[in-house]
Amino acid sequence: MKEAIIKYKDSKTLELLKSLARYLDFSISFSKKEKPSKKEPKNYDNINGVPLIPGDSSIDIKALNTIFTGKNLDAGKLRTEGWQR
Repeated sequence: MKEAIIKYKDSKTLELLKSLARYLDFSISFSKKEKPSKKEPKNYDNINGVPLIPGDSSIDIKALNTIFTGKNLDAGKLRTEGWQR
């Protein structure tokens, strides 16, 4: 995949590029050296072709307590069993 670097001053330019990315089949990513400014939204439609779905803050996670209570779950055990290579 070819890569191009675009430098811009106005945040509206980024919004325009994101809308064009949907139609012209390209992705937008940020270099690790530079982070997006705080004015830019943090929920992008996709990054490197991976779609992002914003979280729903209205979900009550306390309802999950009944599912996991009494299961003797250990974070270390879940890591070793769940992420085996």
